Amino acid sequence: MNPDHVEQLLAFLRFPSISTDPAHAPDVAACAGWLAGRLEAIGLNAAVHPTAGHPIVVARNEHVPGRRTVMIYGHYDVQPVDPLELWHTPPFEPRIENGVVFARGAADNKGQIFAHVTGIGETLRETGGLPVNLIVLVEGEEEIGSTHLEEFLTAHREELSCDVIAISDTGMLAPGVPTFTYGLRGIAALELRVTGPATDLHSGIYGGAVANPATALARIVASLHDADGRVAVPGFYDDVVPLETWEREAWARLPFGDAQILAVTGAPALFGEAGYTSLERVWARPTAEVNGLGGGFQGTGTKTVLPREAFAKLTFRLVPRQQPAAVMEKVSAHLRAVCPPGVQLEITCGHYGEPYATDPNLPDGLAAQRALQRAFPGRDVALIREGGSIPIVNTFKRVLGVETLLLGLALPDSKMHAPNENFPLANFEAGIRLNRAVLEELS
Repeated sequence: MNPDHVEQLLAFLRFPSISTDPAHAPDVAACAGWLAGRLEAIGLNAAVHPTAGHPIVVARNEHVPGRRTVMIYGHYDVQPVDPLELWHTPPFEPRIENGVVFARGAADNKGQIFAHVTGIGETLRETGGLPVNLIVLVEGEEEIGSTHLEEFLTAHREELSCDVIAISDTGMLAPGVPTFTYGLRGIAALELRVTGPATDLHSGIYGGAVANPATALARIVASLHDADGRVAVPGFYDDVVPLETWEREAWARLPFGDAQILAVTGAPALFGEAGYTSLERVWARPTAEVNGLGGGFQGTGTKTVLPREAFAKLTFRLVPRQQPAAVMEKVSAHLRAVCPPGVQLEITCGHYGEPYATDPNLPDGLAAQRALQRAFPGRDVALIREGGSIPIVNTFKRVLGVETLLLGLALPDSKMHAPNENFPLANFEAGIRLNRAVLEELS
């Protein structure tokens, strides 16, 4: 592994580019400037484009008429680091242990996109050119829903015109297994706030006479699922596309399943919608998840309080044909219908993204599979869907009219969005090989 490549990666990881926190806006901007400088240093023409939010970095080579144009997309913003006390070392002071780099953003997405940047640089250094017309687009708002990217794509549609897009912001099935993701779940987020009395009350004096918002919230949240893990919102599954037989058969043969999920998660047991395997539930079935609950006394010991309010943060992962707006209408109607008397319910919808699916056997999909086999020689390519969401993928298709190839490099235990996020340097090196192979195969 070239030590300079590693040092550049570590420099990239040191920026606390947390897009959701306004206090880190200067860090996000500094990270964008550093990345643009690095893209210039390897031989591309790069620019930082301001938006109403965080900047977008775009770089390109000299375009040759008649060649195919490939866009490589990634993001340089990262998730918050909370809970900080669970990190073994500071999240923006990257450390390398046993060939693995630990830092916030190591896998999502700095390590993956920087493997592409490094691969481009190596090809330019060795050959003086690239086999395709290249556009590199790296944004700073992916972790907050790519808020301003669609507007940017629309305004710059002509100069961003391309034939296909490649993204490494997904995962590998297992170490050494080249993985092509041909589907992503969508997402819709909302927050519930249940309010009751004008102030916190003494639970002995008023308990039994005034409705408790925390208890009401618990009942509302519990109504989302039945005992078998199925989402209990009326009409929630109306537009869900059933799994194809070939998918179920192919996924059953993959070298990853319940045992590996238990090992990676540390969960005492697996649970989910009855009638489906764990992989089928994660990749091809919609879910309703509680991401946070709050209300009342949170300190040590007991405080006999009846809280004035309680809240919950929810996300719904969606599958092909489900539309976020339609799902949120059904969910909101259900939540209001089950809200107990004596409290008020406020529903605030947050970010959303549509699900995505493409045919892995289209010509560019087959080219991507050949590139993966070159990056991971001797291994069969795993064709999978993924449970996560990349909302911009559907935006690319809608605005630019092209398909996206999802070529993940993160391992299942990368701890993306969690403390001690990590990325193996072996995968960083494989990503460099993958970039060089995919540009050749797509030419």
